[in-house]
Amino acid sequence: MRVTAEGQAGLEAIVASPAGALIGLDFDGTLSPIVPDPQAARAHPGAVPALTRLAGLVGAVAIITGRPAADAVRYGGLDAVPGLIVLGQYGWQRWQDGRLASPEPPPGVDRARHKLPALIESAGPAAEGTWIEDKAHALAVHTRRAADPGDALERLRGPLTKLAAELDLAAEPGRLVVELRPRGVDKGAALRGLVGETTARSVLYGGDDLGDLAAFDAVRELRADGIPGCVIASASPETPRVAAAADLVVDGPDGVVRFLDWLADRISAQGGELLG
Repeated sequence: MRVTAEGQAGLEAIVASPAGALIGLDFDGTLSPIVPDPQAARAHPGAVPALTRLAGLVGAVAIITGRPAADAVRYGGLDAVPGLIVLGQYGWQRWQDGRLASPEPPPGVDRARHKLPALIESAGPAAEGTWIEDKAHALAVHTRRAADPGDALERLRGPLTKLAAELDLAAEPGRLVVELRPRGVDKGAALRGLVGETTARSVLYGGDDLGDLAAFDAVRELRADGIPGCVIASASPETPRVAAAADLVVDGPDGVVRFLDWLADRISAQGGELLG
């Protein structure tokens, strides 16, 4: 595994002073393998043990996901991780210590809910198999089940972007999906908020999809402000931009879990040999 100089400095800061470290991670594609049905997603078997180890070693551990927070907790068995913070809907919701805080979504989400079926139908046969995942605070249009998922996504991208603009929503692309959600809500803002809340002195973030790039950018901005950090990509052939933007690329959820265990080992050893 190869890590950039900036990422190496971030890892060194985490190992040297773990009490001041914030570890943030995506869920789907990072801690959980991608599956055709999002409701069938489950965390990698090693994820909860690795997160539990880190929770006892660093200042804070958080999951930042586009899913509803309660779904990520349930599908991942994340309630077993002591002190874990789960920010769902890109930071719109928060789960911690068994309690969920969830503000009402803006009215544009409900209006989109009623308009999307007709919009998808208007795309014609190429969009057959496209389906809507209703996340209550956001709506995700998935094309993974279409005969040609990439073509279906391209046919729908423009109309979805136009609809989002009309309803004062953001249209955010992802892995064979476009999600309509409230403006100003993204993983970068969520991560920066947690850094401020926890007064973190170092930060690590790991993700796999386009929605994680905002958090990658946040880590780079924090580094420019003097807070060391590292970004980890869970590799996917569908999102090469994510790997290109990372300090370190690992092999999917298996690689993420191995990395988390490696980091816990290094922290426990207080300064063991870092990645070269």
